[in-house]
Amino acid sequence: FSFLSFNWNIKIAFHLLHEELKGERKYGIHTTGADGLQSLKKKGIDISHATIYMPVSYIMLEDIFKQFPLSPRHHFVDIGCGKGRALCLAACNGFQHLTGIDFSKELCEDAIQNLSIIQQQHPGISFTVINNDAFYFQIPPDADFIFLFNPFDEIILSGVVKNIMQSIRKFPRSIRVIYANPLYKHLFLRAGFLEIYHSKKLKYLEISILSNQHLQAIQ
Repeated sequence: FSFLSFNWNIKIAFHLLHEELKGERKYGIHTTGADGLQSLKKKGIDISHATIYMPVSYIMLEDIFKQFPLSPRHHFVDIGCGKGRALCLAACNGFQHLTGIDFSKELCEDAIQNLSIIQQQHPGISFTVINNDAFYFQIPPDADFIFLFNPFDEIILSGVVKNIMQSIRKFPRSIRVIYANPLYKHLFLRAGFLEIYHSKKLKYLEISILSNQHLQAIQ
């Protein structure tokens, strides 16, 4: 978010506000706003490895889903799901199974409410929202898409990458990682993933899509 802090102006603010309101109306959900997680800190929960909650823009999410063929789209996992925006748009773009995890109970409750709204529009979907620390989260064996919007620092992400690789070894399959604001992309590259797509919008939000498909082909 360093670009925003140093380059904020009326044009950027107006554009973001317009797109946020447009997206909320389009999907009928409530995911806007930022959360510094201070309520967790007051409860004695360590937030030193977490970043603030701020949802990825609707424009970026819609662009992401255009990069993939309509099928197969099986199990979409959002690690650091916040209020569930990415999960909701995944449901609207062909994913039947959705899993979100966040260590804020309040954000998880918001995500469940938003996904319940989407489920009324798409009755075939199933979703699970888990209130837990991502470091200890076991990747579902059928997960084929994993989304992160830079929800935590390098220490926690290193554990997440380790969990992903353990899941792949135990249940061999191709996984695509959608990493927004990819500050620690090198952890995935070091694990053998390849970047298959890259985009930047307004010079402040970056998307990297990584895949292990080439490793599966070798094996």
